[in-house]
Amino acid sequence: MTKLLTRIIGATFIALLFIQPATAQSDVYVEGGHYELLGEFQPVQTGDKIEVVEMFWYRCPHCYRLEPYLEKWLQNKPENAEYVPIPALLNNSWAFQARAFYTFEALGLTDTLHAKFFDAIHKERRPFNTPDQLAEWAQEYGADPEEIKQTMNSFAVNNKLNFAALMSKKYGITGVPAIIVDGKYRTNVSMAGSHEELFLLIDYLVEKAAAERQS
Repeated sequence: MTKLLTRIIGATFIALLFIQPATAQSDVYVEGGHYELLGEFQPVQTGDKIEVVEMFWYRCPHCYRLEPYLEKWLQNKPENAEYVPIPALLNNSWAFQARAFYTFEALGLTDTLHAKFFDAIHKERRPFNTPDQLAEWAQEYGADPEEIKQTMNSFAVNNKLNFAALMSKKYGITGVPAIIVDGKYRTNVSMAGSHEELFLLIDYLVEKAAAERQS
C-alpha cells in the first residue's frame, strides 16, 4: 500500500506541474501573433500615463460586445494606464457616428449617453441617420436638442473628425474594435484569442511599454 500511495502522490505531483493557472498565460505573448508593432510609432495624448486607445464604431456589433469587458477592465486598469476612445473612420459612412461621439464629448455627456447610444443602436434598433434623430433621442436623457444639432457641425467637432480619420490611417487599422497601446502596439480580440484574454494582453503591453519608457 505504501508503494502504491507513493506512486499516486508522485503521479499527482507531476500532473500538477503541467497545470497552469489561466492568468499565467498572460506572461507569454508573441509579437506578430498576439500583437503587432506599428511601422511608425505615434505620439500619445496621455503624458506620463501609458495610452490605451480603443478604435471603435457605434454600429459595430463586435464593439458592442466588447463594452462590458471594457467597463470591467476600466474599474481595475493599471494605475499607470489611461484609456482614450477614438471613433474609427474607415469610410465616409462612419462619420455620423463619430460626430455623435465627439458631440457627447464636447457637451460633457459621454458618461450619460455613450453606453446608451450603443444600446439604442444594437438593442433598441433605433435609426440614427440625421442630427434631428440624434437630438430627439438625446433629449430623452436630458440633453438640449438644439445644442446637440449645433455641436454636431461645429468647428471643434470637425477638427476632431479630421483627427480620428488621420489616426485611423496612422494606426493602420482595417477593422474594429482595435486597441493601440502607447502609440506602438496594435491588437484586437481575434489576435488575443478571447475578450478576457485581450485585457490580460493589454495589461501586459502596458507593463511592457512602461518598462521601455524607462530603459
